[in-house]
Amino acid sequence: MKNKIFTYRTLCWLAFLITYSCGIEKYIPEGEQLYTGAELEIISESELKDLKEVKSELFGLIEPYPNTRFLGMKPALFFHYKAQREKPGFLYKFLNKSFGEEPVYFSNVNTERVEELILNRLDNNGFFYSRSTSKTVVDSNFVSVKYSATLPEPYVLENYKLESDSLPIYKEIEKMLSETALVKGDRFDLDLLKAERARLNNGLKQKGFYNSQEDLLIFEADTNQYNNKKFDLFLRLKRDVPARASIPYTIDSITVYPNYSIEGDTLPLTKNNVTQVNNIDFIQNELYFKPDLLESYLLFNEGDLYDANISKQTSNRLSALGSYKYVNIQYTELDTTAVDGDGGSLAASIYLAPLTKRSIRAELQAVSKSNGFTGPGILLSHTNRNIFNGGETFSISANFSYESQLSSGSNSSLSSIAGGLNADLVIPRSIPFSPRRFKYAVPKTKISLGVDFLQRSQLFTLSSVNGSFGYTWKENQYVYHTLDPISINYSKLSNVTDEFQTILDDNPFLSQSFEQRFIAGLLYSFTYDEVTNLGKETPIYFNANFDLAGNMLNLVSGGSGTIFGSEYAQYAKADADVRLYLRWKKERTLVSRLYAGWGVPYGNSSTLPFVKQFYSGGPYSVRAFNIRSLGPGNFNAETENATTDYFDQSGNLKLEANVEYRFPLFSYLKGAFFVDAGNVWLTGNYSDIEDDQLTSSFSQTLFTDGKFEKDWLSEVAAGVGFGVRLDIQSFVIRLDLASPIRIPYLDEKERWNVPFFGNADNNMTLNFAIGYPF
Repeated sequence: MKNKIFTYRTLCWLAFLITYSCGIEKYIPEGEQLYTGAELEIISESELKDLKEVKSELFGLIEPYPNTRFLGMKPALFFHYKAQREKPGFLYKFLNKSFGEEPVYFSNVNTERVEELILNRLDNNGFFYSRSTSKTVVDSNFVSVKYSATLPEPYVLENYKLESDSLPIYKEIEKMLSETALVKGDRFDLDLLKAERARLNNGLKQKGFYNSQEDLLIFEADTNQYNNKKFDLFLRLKRDVPARASIPYTIDSITVYPNYSIEGDTLPLTKNNVTQVNNIDFIQNELYFKPDLLESYLLFNEGDLYDANISKQTSNRLSALGSYKYVNIQYTELDTTAVDGDGGSLAASIYLAPLTKRSIRAELQAVSKSNGFTGPGILLSHTNRNIFNGGETFSISANFSYESQLSSGSNSSLSSIAGGLNADLVIPRSIPFSPRRFKYAVPKTKISLGVDFLQRSQLFTLSSVNGSFGYTWKENQYVYHTLDPISINYSKLSNVTDEFQTILDDNPFLSQSFEQRFIAGLLYSFTYDEVTNLGKETPIYFNANFDLAGNMLNLVSGGSGTIFGSEYAQYAKADADVRLYLRWKKERTLVSRLYAGWGVPYGNSSTLPFVKQFYSGGPYSVRAFNIRSLGPGNFNAETENATTDYFDQSGNLKLEANVEYRFPLFSYLKGAFFVDAGNVWLTGNYSDIEDDQLTSSFSQTLFTDGKFEKDWLSEVAAGVGFGVRLDIQSFVIRLDLASPIRIPYLDEKERWNVPFFGNADNNMTLNFAIGYPF
């Protein structure tokens, strides 16, 4: 009955929208006509292979764009009109703010201007002497325009030649012509010519031509040699080009100021403050940065030809040290009289203004974790930059927090006290490799050591010591790598309560995951991130992680399974996260995400360590379900033992998908609609556990219902919801209200649920979190 009521209300709402969206004519002011769009007809006098591309390019010139349509309606325009009333009400003000559009009237359309744009673009693409017309189509208060363009046969390239000259710049241009994108038969295209000129100028800037500029290169098209619409293209320099622009420059000297003050004056050259390394002068009153180390970050030397790309890469490398707030490389022409190929010379000066050497920071935090624990915290940190005069950064931090689980059903009373002390040393070079081996960015070596403790009320205390040695580096603008060849974690479980001991006794899967106290192995992470480039309309994000543990310890221990008296874990684990962002006007974004992770225990281990297992549900996962309340598979903890649902619902395989539409509400408040789906499963036969320890019906049910089988799709949980986010300069406080549409742990005939109106026990779940879910 409830399903029928829900469907009826939905149909009524759609009928309301259709009725009123189609009735917008009454809102059009007197004397105005609503512009409904344009059509474009292309008439070509010759066969064109890329006719569709040409039409698409010309259609993009037609302006303005009409109001958007949805299912034949104009709801965005309707919301705008309704919001202009004297008392529009909150709903229409909200809809207009989020989706509304101002009307586009025919009085805003300039058909003559559009015709000129079409003809100009056709000329730029080789269709000289084209024709363009337009026709207005009136239907009551609505007007559309039909444009027509007649294209003659285009001019195509026959020969591409360089006018010869004795200047050295011509010799370099001639070498680069072999890599041109212009080939015989290409249609005349002004954009291609501009791209070719930019390519040549960039190449010259890398060959010493310090004063080269794009506008010094001239293209001339000659059609007089042919009668069949072909042309020859000639490349030359402008008339009366200054000699300084046509000769290469060599770097004559390099001076570096490692401790430069923006407000102060340049230090004079004296014996007391100058250190020379490989003919490079380093000037500093007192040692701030070791010259022999700083020299290795410079990619050019005395006697090299000037190279704009190498200069930019050097600047990026120096900025990435983490010791400087200001990096400026300046060049001064020393020989301004050089002519006729003798070449010029440059003096390079590199000014480096340091960041504050020491800093102390205290933060009061609102902690929100993926396991659902939320509460206040405090963080104290001290940072010492350039501690050993080689760009090294040493930081030490202490944290303390009290957390309580806000949305975990029967475990809502759980709380925890957590704290830790961590120290990091970041060295801006890859030990033991030379920085010169890496052109784009120098890898950083990171050494970390920390101790942490977690006291969970009514359950246990978990203490751990961790350490790592590894590298992070940026391969290009979008690609990041992290490699920790040494990663060690030792944990100890203590103060176990009788309640938690009962859980361990009933669940050998969980018990063994806590017994593996020693984790040592290799971690690698690959990230491709275009999201930070705000100019991209469809950026993608991809992250993959690989975790391999226990092999070296197994070799050292001779396969005994223990080291220093503690059991160690052996496993391989990998996961991948891919996201696609669709951005358009008014800060609207549609984000799609797929996630998959799989861990395989082997050798000394029958299960993954507890901290390495996958969980599903919660504010960063499937938000219609509470933290860790999903899986594995169709396992239902509540039918077995309600006290165990927090700990047992994990697995070594996780699949998840999310779609979220984000839009602004007003000021710093944003809104979102979302759909989430996913679950966790168990893979493998767990034969070691099943043979000896599966004594309880709980454990037997867990392994039976939690296995990943062929019908895994029927065990995928799904939910929908909406949320609001307070986003202040990337600091985000998030509230999401979600409801399930598919509940995998119920009987197969009862798994579908009407969101927000169904009969499920957890029909609505409120999630509070810090930051976006993905």
